[in-house]
Amino acid sequence: MKETKINYYNQSVSEVLKGQESSQDGLSHTQVEENLTKYGHNQLETKKNTTLLQKFIAQFKDLMIIVLIVAAVISVFVGEGVDAIIILLVVVLNAIFGVFQETKAEEAIAALKELSAPQAHVKRDGKVETIKSEDVVPGDIVLLEAGDIIPADLRLLESAGLKVEEAALTGESVPVEKQVNVLTDTNLPIGDQKNMAFMNSNVTYGRGSGVVVGTGMKTQVGQIANMINNAEETTTPLQNNLTQLSKVLTGLILVIAAIVFVVGMVRGNESLINMFLTAISLAVAAIPEGLPAIVTITLALGTQRMAKRHAIIRKLPAVETLGGTQIIASDKTGTLTQNKMTVEKVFVNNQLHDTADVQFKDYPYNHLFELMVLNNDSKQTGEGLIGDPTETALVQFNLDKGEDVDKLVQAEKRVAEVPFDSERKLMSTFNELPDGRYLQTVKGAPDELLQRATFYEFENDVKPMTDEERNLILKTNHDLATQAIRVLGFAYQIVDEVPTTLTSEAVEQELTFAGLIGMIDPERPEVAQAVEEAKQAGIRPLMITGDHRDTAAAIAKRLGIIEEGQDDAVISGTELDALDDETFAKQVKQYSVYARVAPEHKVRIVSAWQKQGKVVAMTGDGVNDAPSLKQADIGIAMGITGTEVSKGASDMILADDNFATIVVAVEEGRKVFANIQKAIQYLLSANLGEVLTLFVMTMMGWQILAPVHILWINLVTDTFPAIALGLEPAEKNVMKQKPRGRKSNFLSGGVSTNVIYQGLLEGIITLAVYGIAIWFPVHASYAQSHADALTMAFATLGLIQLFHAFNSKSIHGSIFSATTLRNKFFNWSIVVSFILLAATIVIPGLNDIFHVSHLDLYQWAIVGGASLSMIVIVEIVKWFQRRFATR
Repeated sequence: MKETKINYYNQSVSEVLKGQESSQDGLSHTQVEENLTKYGHNQLETKKNTTLLQKFIAQFKDLMIIVLIVAAVISVFVGEGVDAIIILLVVVLNAIFGVFQETKAEEAIAALKELSAPQAHVKRDGKVETIKSEDVVPGDIVLLEAGDIIPADLRLLESAGLKVEEAALTGESVPVEKQVNVLTDTNLPIGDQKNMAFMNSNVTYGRGSGVVVGTGMKTQVGQIANMINNAEETTTPLQNNLTQLSKVLTGLILVIAAIVFVVGMVRGNESLINMFLTAISLAVAAIPEGLPAIVTITLALGTQRMAKRHAIIRKLPAVETLGGTQIIASDKTGTLTQNKMTVEKVFVNNQLHDTADVQFKDYPYNHLFELMVLNNDSKQTGEGLIGDPTETALVQFNLDKGEDVDKLVQAEKRVAEVPFDSERKLMSTFNELPDGRYLQTVKGAPDELLQRATFYEFENDVKPMTDEERNLILKTNHDLATQAIRVLGFAYQIVDEVPTTLTSEAVEQELTFAGLIGMIDPERPEVAQAVEEAKQAGIRPLMITGDHRDTAAAIAKRLGIIEEGQDDAVISGTELDALDDETFAKQVKQYSVYARVAPEHKVRIVSAWQKQGKVVAMTGDGVNDAPSLKQADIGIAMGITGTEVSKGASDMILADDNFATIVVAVEEGRKVFANIQKAIQYLLSANLGEVLTLFVMTMMGWQILAPVHILWINLVTDTFPAIALGLEPAEKNVMKQKPRGRKSNFLSGGVSTNVIYQGLLEGIITLAVYGIAIWFPVHASYAQSHADALTMAFATLGLIQLFHAFNSKSIHGSIFSATTLRNKFFNWSIVVSFILLAATIVIPGLNDIFHVSHLDLYQWAIVGGASLSMIVIVEIVKWFQRRFATR
């Protein structure tokens, strides 16, 4: 039966208390025990985790792993125990790595639990008690003050200037001013539920109390934990590509091996055991047993390079996934912006200035900057400024301008105040001046302030407030507000004594207006450039935030996510709720900015784009981002400001919280994909050449290459050069190309065609060398001629693959460039591989083990020339490919 959702913000205090069977004095201890039994402890639940053994066994269900195990068994059967050990070692290492990654992912919920407040102050039986937060139950009366972490979801009963920072839950950058009045609107987003306080939020200012209406999994954070638990595990494009490739290779292996076996038996020239060994040789030749290891090594090397550029990869496939990213859905607060209120505009002397242009010496008679410090409750500590973000921004502005804030506060000490309240939207203080009089400072909403101002300050004079002046101030306030800038007004008056009645009506009258301060959570300076680079790379950036629509739109325009006049590209969480999934899926491409959204909205947005076939990256730093980070193809968490929850649910962490690092990571991801693609083209074309050689030799009834020859060629040529291709530098204009998308795979972009013709070419050249050696023998002995032909085919098949490794340095580009020999590891890998290949022929004793003969210079010249022709032919084909592609 579906649980009925209760909107506590629509209920009065008395209704909520009655519903929770509580009172202003709190629960009795008997009720606490009953509720503890009924609702359980105030803790988050996790889904039952599988054991390490179960996780380990599950890793072997992958098709490529099964193929590798078969290859290992085959290697053992033909007596190549060393090769079998290497293959099995790769399999086990991959399984261990998979278990490690799965275990790390489960830490997301554990991190949520660590966020819980360690203690809570509650009222029970009319007495205040301090208890563990896990012992809080529905109906408890929780007392709140600045610095507290809220232990559960509360319906507020009292609020004395209470402000709560909810950025980690809602994404809103400014602390929310709380109230206790009933809210009549229904379906309000979390950020607008002003009479509620939510688990794990922080009290930044004031005090208050509330009755617990939700604990554990029944809280907003609990709902997020539930979404993480129930999120579907998505497979990355890399995993999909490897699975698809495994299926193709498996089919190819079975078909070719069966054909060769049947044809050989029909011909009757070979025994059953010899044809079985031949079929095994073909299977070994077809299986690129080094592919998983090469992919893993290439990804690991990419991970190391990205770590040096502040992008920490938690899951290896994420490196490749980044390269295919088509959508970056980014949280605003703390990701695109600095999550730090900053003074950006100053209106003084009837002029609006950027803060960079303001120098205090230019305004010796104005009180504005003095008022910013005196009408302020923030404090300086060894760890920096502490207090409400708005107030710390005002002090920081003065500090940045070289003002001695502490000296000013000490010289003009506060003696009285009229605290801020949300109805009048003002705050006043009285500070003692050196001459014995008192300076009354007032700050607050400009429109409210102007109703009480009868004068205004202009340069070194005080003038009567006029309608013209008032309209100018209001227009400035409006213009700034439309730019998502938060505006505070400042006024003052000097009095001989502090009034005995400290009320707004008594003291906040006949004020002198001093100026306006415009503040904003500014965008990170490098983000606009990063957004532009992302667009050039064919990536669409989205902004998702808990802030209001106007704020979100203004920041998005400043960053270039949307342009002026694109207001229809902005949608709010409430508007999103009004759309069903089908309608939203049709309209999702219209929206680039999502404002006032809840956690479930973020998951819905990511899912909608994924249903469009897009590869989606999601960035975030808060608890509210965790479900969408897990849902996305790649979740990116902030390393500095990010919660442990968001990090645990992510695939990548930005160590510097720099959005621009994402673009760097995308470039690295594209390079990794390109390098893996090069390695796959190289391996598959080489293996196809081997298969073709063995297949034709069998069909012709020729003496064929033995399994030991194929295994040695695979070991020598498939390992070092393929790994070295993973170290290739990025090709030009890699970030000017469109993302390859979800449907792309390692065989797309002309790779499949290249694999086929290059593999056929390798096989044809090898068979040609074999034929030349047979038809134009160096020795008169028939047996020796066949031995030489077999050796020359063996040497050609190995050497041609080493030359072909140079072809594979670019899928379509020419290797004749200044960068061809830049990769020193690649150069050495070719040298080492050649030595290992040649050693089996030229070193006495080894040639007997490998059943090959010595070759003279004439024979080596044929082998070398034939192998080198591979580069010439492929370069000609590439030239035609580029020419037709340009046309």
